Amino acid sequence: MAKLVTSKQMRLIIRHCLTFDAMLNPQRLAILCAVLAAGSINKAARNLSYSPATISQHMTTLAKETGLVLFEKQGRGISPTDAARHLADQAQSLLADFGRLERVVADLRGGQSQHLAIACFASAAERWIPEVVRTVRRHHPNLTVEISLNEPVDGRGRRRPDLDIRTEPANGAEVHLDGYQRHELTIEELVAVLPGAHLLADARELALRDLEGEPWIDHDIYDSPIGQIILTACRAAGFTPRYAARLDDHRAALRLVEAGIGVTVLPRLAVAEIPDGVVARPVVRPTVLRRIVVHARQDRRRSDLIARAVAQLRDSARKVEPA
Repeated sequence: MAKLVTSKQMRLIIRHCLTFDAMLNPQRLAILCAVLAAGSINKAARNLSYSPATISQHMTTLAKETGLVLFEKQGRGISPTDAARHLADQAQSLLADFGRLERVVADLRGGQSQHLAIACFASAAERWIPEVVRTVRRHHPNLTVEISLNEPVDGRGRRRPDLDIRTEPANGAEVHLDGYQRHELTIEELVAVLPGAHLLADARELALRDLEGEPWIDHDIYDSPIGQIILTACRAAGFTPRYAARLDDHRAALRLVEAGIGVTVLPRLAVAEIPDGVVARPVVRPTVLRRIVVHARQDRRRSDLIARAVAQLRDSARKVEPA
C-alpha cells in the first residue's frame, strides 16, 4: 500500500518538479485527472480518443517525474493510490491556470488580445451584464468579455476582474479594494416571496416576523453577503429561519417557492421575472436592504473601456426600484 502524502509534502514535490531536473507536464496531469474521473485507463482512453497503451505510457512517465507510486495492482486491474488522488486534486487549480494561459496565447495569435473581466453575483449577471457587454463591444468590436460569479469566490483559472460587482449591508462599513476605484450603484430593497396560494399572499406588505413559523428556502447556502444580510435581519426580528431546502441559485429557489415548499426573501433584482403562482411583497419591520457597489480596476491603458462599462452599470442600476 502506498504511503499517504501530506499537502505540504505534495507542494514540495510539485515545486521540486517544476524548478529542478524534472518538469511536470500539464498534459500528463490532465490525463491523470481523466483516468481518476473515468475510473480506469481503458475508459479514460475512450473518452480522450487515445489508445490504452498511450495513457499507460503517460502515467508511467508521470510516476517517474514525480517519484510517486500512482497506481497499484488490484485483482486483474489497477487502483489509484492516495498519492495519485492527492496529486490530481492539487493539479486542478494549476490546470485551470494553464487553460487560461492557453486562451490568452490563442487570443494573441488571433489578434484578439483585448479583454474585460467582470466578477459579479448571479442576478446582476442576468439583469445588467448583457447591456454592459453590448455597450462596450459597440466601441470595441474585437473585445472579449469574461463573466464569472464572485459568490462564492474561488478565482482559479480566471482573469483578475476589471469590474467587481458586490453586495454589502446597506448600513455596514464600506469595503475598498487595493488598485480599484469604488462606485456605489444603488441601495436595493429585498422582498418576501411566497406561493400565490399562501394565506399571506394577499397582504400589501409583510413584517419579517410574519414569516417566522414558515419553512424557508435558503438561496445562499455558501453564506455570501446577501445571505448574511437576510439572516441578520431575521435575528433582529427575533428569530432564526427554519430551512426546508438550501441551495445556491435564486432561480431554483423561486421554483421551490412555486412548488409550495416554502418562502424566501430575495432582492428585487432577482424577482424582476417570477413564475406564475408566486408573489413578491415588500418586507417591513425591519426593511431589509442591500448596497450594490462596483469596484473598477485602475488601469490607465484601458480607462476608457472600464469607464464605459461603469457608466452603463450606473444607468442600469438607476432602473432598479428604489428602496
